[in-house]
Amino acid sequence: MATELHASEYVNELCGLLGLPSAVLGRVWPAERVVVGLRVCRQLRQDLSEHAGSILLVKKAAADVSDEALVKDFGRLLYLKVDLEWKGGWADELMCVGSLGTALTRLNLSGNGIDSEGAEKLARVLGDCTALAHLDLSLNKIGDEGTGRLAAVLGKCKALAHLVLRNTGVGAEGAGRLAEVLGACTAMTHFSLSWNTIGAEGGGRLAGALAECATLTHLDSSGTRILDEAMETLARSLGACTGLAYLDLRANRIGDAGAGSLARVLGKCKALAHLCLCNNKFGAEGAGKLAEVLGECPALAHLDVGWNAIGDGGTGKLGAVLGDCKALVYLDLRAVKMGAEGAARLSEGLAVCMSLAHLALSHNRIGAEGVGRLAGVLGNCRALVFVDLAYAGIGDAGAGRLAEVLRACAKLRTL
Repeated sequence: MATELHASEYVNELCGLLGLPSAVLGRVWPAERVVVGLRVCRQLRQDLSEHAGSILLVKKAAADVSDEALVKDFGRLLYLKVDLEWKGGWADELMCVGSLGTALTRLNLSGNGIDSEGAEKLARVLGDCTALAHLDLSLNKIGDEGTGRLAAVLGKCKALAHLVLRNTGVGAEGAGRLAEVLGACTAMTHFSLSWNTIGAEGGGRLAGALAECATLTHLDSSGTRILDEAMETLARSLGACTGLAYLDLRANRIGDAGAGSLARVLGKCKALAHLCLCNNKFGAEGAGKLAEVLGECPALAHLDVGWNAIGDGGTGKLGAVLGDCKALVYLDLRAVKMGAEGAARLSEGLAVCMSLAHLALSHNRIGAEGVGRLAGVLGNCRALVFVDLAYAGIGDAGAGRLAEVLRACAKLRTL
């Protein structure tokens, strides 16, 4: 059974459960606002430091399927994270409370086996959560039907800023239902629909709606298989998201045409700091189109185009513009079919990347000759912390050349 831990005699027991000193707990979690079960798992200290209010983090054993004390005081909750199998009486009890509370700001139900039926129950009460800012339903089996149920009420959550639906079984139909309401989520800054097979059709419908999300700063559409067909629509919408800082489009089978569509609008994204396009299908042509505009993204700090067959030609085009990317600290060119020629052309750009801290070039055919050209300039990259040259075929001679110059990289920790 759970117990309301309000009285002072429970403080030591609660501190033991959380692994925190009583003084710390008292500052961030006033005793009169605590409702927690005796079977609660150890709390993430980050949660306690960031959310100074009523917090309920529940991890219940399979036998604990009903506990009124855990759901009776939702009116004062600011953060709720439930980690249990979404089935049995407890799930029904939670949804039958009638309201999760107008003070609730964060709701994390990821990885709970929620299906379309559970999503429907959740949708019944989400409309009352007027302060809800963060909703994470990742790793559940919601599907198109459940997504549609949720979409019908999301427009009422005017404070919703973070919506995470990673790997929830959403297809083209579900993406379309979301597209219909995204414009009403006027506070939206972070949106993730990653690892859902929405395809070109769903991607196109969703992309058209993103133009209405003027506040969007983070978009994760990795692994959604949107293909080139949806990229032109997506690119046009992203051009309207002038505050976009984070864009992840990995594993979407984007080819040269799709990369070109994206390149046409990247120059408008002046706040873009993180761009991930790894594991797609574009080659030297697509890389060249991207290279033409990277210099127009002054905030770009993270660039990942690994696992695309851009070859020496594409690598050289990117290398030629690295000098214009003054903020770049992370560059990933793993498995891009780079040879000695590409390494030589890349080295010309690396010579002026004074802020570069992370350089990944593994799974390429660089060889001793190519690594020799790189070694000649890596000594100038005094901020380097991480260099990955695994499976690059550098041999003993190449290793020797590296050893001669890396002593100058005083901050290097991983090679």
